[in-house]
Amino acid sequence: MWDYTDKVREHFLNPRNVGSLDDANAIGEVGSLACGDALKLYLKIDDEGRIQDARFQTFGCASAIASSSALTELIKGMLVEDALKISNKDIAAHLGGLPKEKMHCSVMGQEALEAAIRNWRGEPAVEHAHEGKLVCKCFGITDEQIIRAIRENNLKTVEDITHFTKAGGGCGDCLEEIRHILDVELGKEPECLTPLEPPKKLTNVQRMQLVMKVLDGEIRPRLQQDGGDIELVDMNGTEVMVALRGMCTSCPSSQLTLKEFVERTLRDHVDQEIVVREVSA
Repeated sequence: MWDYTDKVREHFLNPRNVGSLDDANAIGEVGSLACGDALKLYLKIDDEGRIQDARFQTFGCASAIASSSALTELIKGMLVEDALKISNKDIAAHLGGLPKEKMHCSVMGQEALEAAIRNWRGEPAVEHAHEGKLVCKCFGITDEQIIRAIRENNLKTVEDITHFTKAGGGCGDCLEEIRHILDVELGKEPECLTPLEPPKKLTNVQRMQLVMKVLDGEIRPRLQQDGGDIELVDMNGTEVMVALRGMCTSCPSSQLTLKEFVERTLRDHVDQEIVVREVSA
């Protein structure tokens, strides 16, 4: 289970500035539901270039929600020029730190802020998914995004790159190319004779243990905020059978919750091949 600070837990369970902003004059969107994380940031900027209000809508894990919440707290009242100086490291520091495996959530916040300010200035949106050459097909990460993460965060290993960008965290086919990019950035002679091994598959016991931890630590608290709950009924390999409880049982968007929250969160934390199915119990 991830080792979250008390401040991360607080922002996850009680996020600040959630929702859309009707009079927003700056909107930035990054990520995608297909990749497991998405953030839409709304800003109200006055004529002097000061951020009067900030709201967000996000889909993702506890760290994504906490990072988005922290970002809005940081930038409210700031001049645009000062807000642009905020880095993903500032967002993580405001939360008392993030697990290294979750630093990509703070990067998403930084990119959303930059996208919103570009929108306010009337500049064309920068589609991060199309910058440079596509390296990680699982998460839509390009070489330009990887290079930026290396330079801004002083990354030294392929594992660090995965933590900050998610690149290489899926099938693992791109790990050799990621290492090549890293070697070039670090001024090393690229090595091509010893390809990296993709991540080892989880055993059934390991997978079940992780599923239970993520359900208890990240999914259940979020559902309970809205009067719902979830119960693990059974598992068969990567098929996870659950039963919704409380308000979730009568919610018209329960199937969306299963697929776009429960399943995506389990895929992000446990196994990319997980499929969640609702059963009666």
